[in-house]
Amino acid sequence: MQRRDFIRSGLAAGLFVSSGLSLADSPATSYSLQGTDVYGKKLDLRDFSGLTVLVSFFTFDCEVCSDDLKLMREFYFSNKKKKFMLLGVNLDTNKKDLDDYNELTTQAYSKDQRFPTVWRNAAGHTDNFGSIRVRPTHFVLDGNAKLKFRREGKFQPDDWDNLWLTL
Repeated sequence: MQRRDFIRSGLAAGLFVSSGLSLADSPATSYSLQGTDVYGKKLDLRDFSGLTVLVSFFTFDCEVCSDDLKLMREFYFSNKKKKFMLLGVNLDTNKKDLDDYNELTTQAYSKDQRFPTVWRNAAGHTDNFGSIRVRPTHFVLDGNAKLKFRREGKFQPDDWDNLWLTL
């Protein structure tokens, strides 16, 4: 690789990191997640094989997370018949915060508008998404659980277009 190409690739990578967007550059990596949803049902990311899956890591008290999840819930409701799944992964350290969130969403949304949610800190929960430093953080996975793109922070208008194109 010539020096100019190396510098360009470094700059491009820096732009993606600073914008909070990471594009899939390692198609061989498949993500996995196993746990129990908020209703006590076993959940495995492999259950959604063949679907585009938006995995959203959030906390109960995060305003940006709440705003994103409202829009994502609408996208889920409108597109779940088009091979799409939304999966919430709660990062709260206190299970009561997740229980409070679940109670609110159960009262506010009909059953067909609720998406599976797991608590990352639950006993037996495993995943290979790594450390989540920014809340929210979203992963868009293809039907083989391979990364299409990752957004740290608020989902951007172009992200919706990119998500739509994965369906």
